[in-house]
This record gives sequence, structure tokens and C-alpha cells, in this order.
Amino acid sequence: MGRLRILHETRYAYERPVDFGPQRLIIRPRDSHALRIVEASLVLYPPGATRWSYDANGNCVCLFQPSERSDSMRVASELVIDRYPAPLVPQRLANTDTLTPIVYSREDRITLEPFIAPVTDDPDGVLLRWLRSLQADRDEPALAFLLRMNQLIHREFDYAVREAEGVQSPVETLQTRSGACRDFAWLMIEGLRRLGYAALFATGYIHCPGAQIRGAGATHAWCEVFLPDLGWLEFDPTNGIAESPDLIRVAATRTPAESLPVSGAIIGDPGESRLHVSVEVRLAEEFAPEMC
Repeated sequence: MGRLRILHETRYAYERPVDFGPQRLIIRPRDSHALRIVEASLVLYPPGATRWSYDANGNCVCLFQPSERSDSMRVASELVIDRYPAPLVPQRLANTDTLTPIVYSREDRITLEPFIAPVTDDPDGVLLRWLRSLQADRDEPALAFLLRMNQLIHREFDYAVREAEGVQSPVETLQTRSGACRDFAWLMIEGLRRLGYAALFATGYIHCPGAQIRGAGATHAWCEVFLPDLGWLEFDPTNGIAESPDLIRVAATRTPAESLPVSGAIIGDPGESRLHVSVEVRLAEEFAPEMC
């Protein structure tokens, strides 16, 4: 695919000036064999000190401390990236660890354990009953099961843009049969964890070349699952796609709360506050010269 340019701006406006505590920004991907950052710029207001680090999951984090009181805060990131996606290949069926139920080696399981343990509760067994309805033959290849589950959520649940913060519980998503991309990803993740899979909450952007893609124009969320022989694979139940070159990963975390692009504290009474987020992902040559 071509070179992509990503513009991501977050703006907070307050009725009264406030002081700011430390702000945690997760808005920059990490260079890898699948993604290379060609250009990167970050505009911050109010001005302040920044320090870059990696969190426990290896995500790139900017720690930002605004130095002035203000009635607004702006975080504007511009990236130019090249993507080198790997094609999705079938698993070796000779390896019985790739069949359902999934089996990880002892060495892998030690590392993966935190991503296998569910985070949410299912006191009435709503999620468990749904999972049981999905299971087919015991020896179904794990990859085939994941692709089937990914497509099922895409087909049978209604997509809705939710302005409210946070993520629905998997039970709530099942009961309403609707949600945003983060809700569908969380449903798939917590469901798979109950079946013994290691799964992560992935966030970033999605490129929308021509066809109508759910989640375009905003940050996007999907699911990453670890499989023997294949490693971490991307599944986007919102769009029913897997290992797509249009998914641009910024971070992957155990829970949605850890992956917020901008998080931090304000000090003082802001009065009425407003939040505006805009995201644009396009082929680099499609941007007007003044935007480059």
C-alpha cells in the first residue's frame, strides 16, 4: 500500500482557566517490521516539558507536563508512515497446539498469562452461553474459529458511534446487540480469554480506501490474539477483517483504560468543558501541499 499521512488532533476547552497535572499521551506507533515512521511531529498547548518512554507492554508513551494555566489544551500529532503488512497464512495443522481448544507452550504461557485471565465478570453466564453457541468441532483450527467469530460479530451486531466515554461490558454489548468499535473488540477479547486465548486490546487508526469502513474518521480499536506458529494476529470484528494493511496500530494493552490516547489530570474547577477529536488518515499524496 502507499505511504500514509495521519492527522490526529485532540482539543479540550474549559469555561475557566485550570492548572494541569501530568498528561499521558499514547499517539505514536512503534517502529517494527510492519510499520516504519517516516516523519513525526507533535504540537502541544500549553507549552511544557515532555519525556518519552515505553510502558510495560512496549507501547510508546509521551509524558507531558503543561507549564501554564489555560482554558484549553491541544494535542496535535502528524505522522507519515509506511506499512509492510504480512499476509495471513494458514496454520500448520500438523501442530496439534493450533487446534481448539488452544494450547500454548509452557514458555509462552508464562509470558501470556496476564492476557489470558479475564478482566470482567459474567455473573449470570450471558457471555458463557454465547461462547458455547459459537463452538463447533473440538478440532476446529484455532485460526478458523477466530475468523468465524470475527465475522459473526461484524454481521450480527449493529455498529453505533457512541459519544460516551468508556467501554461497554461484554454482557451489555451482548444484550443490546450493538456498540462502537471498542465495545466489539472488548467483547471478542474477553470472550476469547474465557476460552484460554491470549488477547490484547489494540488501538490506533484505520485507513478507508474507497469502500465504506466502520470506525473511519476517529481512533479505532480491535483485537490481537496470540497463536502458536503465527504469533500476534489482528482481528477487527467491527469490519470483519483480519491482518489488514488498513489497520495502523498505535498501542496494545490488557484493558481499554490503559490505551487512552490522552489522559491526565486538571487542577481547579473548569466549569463547562468541551472535547473535540478529529482523525484523518489518507494516502500522503492526497493531502494538499499546505497540509504537508
